[in-house]
Amino acid sequence: MFNGGMATTSTEIELPDVEPAAFLALLKFLYSDEVQIGPETVMTTLYTAKKYAVPALEAHCVEFLKKNLRADNAFMLLTQARLFDEPQLASLCLENIDKNTSDAINAEGFTDIDLGPAQSGILTDREVVSLFLHFTVNPKPRVEFIDRPRCCLRGKECSINRFQQVESRWGYSGTSDRIRFSVNKRIFVVGFGLYGSIHGPTDYQVNIQIIHTDSNTVLGQNDTGFSCDGSSSTFRVMFKEPVEILPNVSYTACATLKGPDSHYGTKGLRKVIHESPTTGAKTCFTFCYAAGNNNGTSVEDGQIPEIIFYT
Repeated sequence: MFNGGMATTSTEIELPDVEPAAFLALLKFLYSDEVQIGPETVMTTLYTAKKYAVPALEAHCVEFLKKNLRADNAFMLLTQARLFDEPQLASLCLENIDKNTSDAINAEGFTDIDLGPAQSGILTDREVVSLFLHFTVNPKPRVEFIDRPRCCLRGKECSINRFQQVESRWGYSGTSDRIRFSVNKRIFVVGFGLYGSIHGPTDYQVNIQIIHTDSNTVLGQNDTGFSCDGSSSTFRVMFKEPVEILPNVSYTACATLKGPDSHYGTKGLRKVIHESPTTGAKTCFTFCYAAGNNNGTSVEDGQIPEIIFYT
């Protein structure tokens, strides 16, 4: 910039890629050893320190980032650590993401990460197309990957179905289908199985909840959706986190669906027992009528046929 055959001859030197605050921080460090960095300037200061080869200031910037690394900024800092070739910082970001995966993925920075799987080469072109179709069309084509969400609980996933028969035409007008239940032992509910459309492949919007009946406290909920293929099968709708269910306590399962008429269950059972095929342990569910607005769902008929859980 200042020396050699290509040195500038202008009396004013423009630095279009450097922020004024970052350049001022660089000058203060060079002349006084003063470190002046903050959350708003640390990335631009790190860039400037690297550009002008000031490793001591680089180290201060990286140390500042390490101290301020959190789950909600781990993906953003991981992107920057790769950009600036800081493998130690990148490793700490990955470690943080591994320990706090749910919080990191729910942070705003997750949608801005620089590498998605489709562009990384980890999937073949055929696999990319297959997954794209799986997420965008209905009925969904078969994929070679497991399509069930991972669960943080150990053990084997279990489910019970409270209906013995399936019929047609259950309507929705914004009212929640609700059913009360209790269990004889501690379990963790991870989702419901719901009935889908009688009119062929369809997408539904749905809000699911589990409420502590006596206190009316919402213990878990999720605003999501599901796709059905027109069959009388049940379709999985999962909570974001497992919901702890304590023994002999009354809970209310709720599902508010938005979509066309669906199948529904009949000949409902008041008691359903699940027996473990490996240990023989029995989990007993007892169902009761949920008074009030319930869209017609009861012990005998209605929606929310399945509860998916871990013991």
